Amino acid sequence: MTSAQLEQARKLLCALQDHIRDTLVTARAKSAASFAKIAAVTAADTIYQVDKITEEAIFHWFERHWPAQWPVQLVMEGVEDGDEVTFPRGTPVAKTMFKCILDPIDGTRNLMYDKRSAWALAALAPQRGAKNTLADITVAAMTELSTSKMWRSDQLSAVRGAGVQARAFDLRTRRWAALKVRPSQATDFKHGFASIARFFPEGKALMAAVEEELWDELYGLGSSSSPLVFDDQYIATGGQLYELIIGHDRMLGDLRPLAHAKLGLQSSLVCHPYDICTALILQEAGGVVETPDGKPLRAPLDTTSAIAWMGYANPKLAKTVRPVLKRLLKKYF
Repeated sequence: MTSAQLEQARKLLCALQDHIRDTLVTARAKSAASFAKIAAVTAADTIYQVDKITEEAIFHWFERHWPAQWPVQLVMEGVEDGDEVTFPRGTPVAKTMFKCILDPIDGTRNLMYDKRSAWALAALAPQRGAKNTLADITVAAMTELSTSKMWRSDQLSAVRGAGVQARAFDLRTRRWAALKVRPSQATDFKHGFASIARFFPEGKALMAAVEEELWDELYGLGSSSSPLVFDDQYIATGGQLYELIIGHDRMLGDLRPLAHAKLGLQSSLVCHPYDICTALILQEAGGVVETPDGKPLRAPLDTTSAIAWMGYANPKLAKTVRPVLKRLLKKYF
């Protein structure tokens, strides 16, 4: 694709997410209480009523707005592996040009209880069938699905090699404003936010032990009268990436697949490719996203693969943690 076509694709993903955001705002005004009702349970996750609302909005948007000359396959939460959802409708997957992987609402539990922002995530890759991986993504966008008391919704997007575009939407006036984003340039973790995900009870003790030993080796636990590293558990991979991109956090990671495997747990409550599909945006901002042992993310673009990952605000911080974490992975997993 030409640079102009890639830019058009970026704008399309942003427009899709504008539609998702507006659909949710309207639905919440009518009946926010219905958001938390369970609509279905799939191999990927529990699907709540709020998820079903966005699924319908996405299909409607693609039917009306996606360019017919760019046939596309959708891979998203709520669509089981093996199902073929393409636009224009009925296009054989083999005839599509692109694969679009989406998480309509990353952080559903935050949003349905009006607790914290969720995120609409989408990314585009050239169609390579079963060979597609996260490394193929060339365009990505993420849009904040704000709580009812918030007046602003941030939107970040990127084309590989072209940097990040960021803007903020005023939900009251419906006007956009420029947004400056920059990951932390700190060279250590002292007096900053950094943590490993342990959102749910399964495997929490094991992951906490890894993190505790990580900080002990780097700085020594109890070496200061006040905590040197602060913890924050944002139950949304997109939200975690945002915190790194915007400059709030210095390191965030998710080891749940490793912990669950070690403990023999069967749980779908892990990060999937659609949750981490906007990693490109952090990378374009200057941050680092990789596997826990420091390799590029190359998971397939599906809805069920379990993804363990680490994200850092800058390469210096990644270099600090990487060798220590590698040793801990061998010890604990």
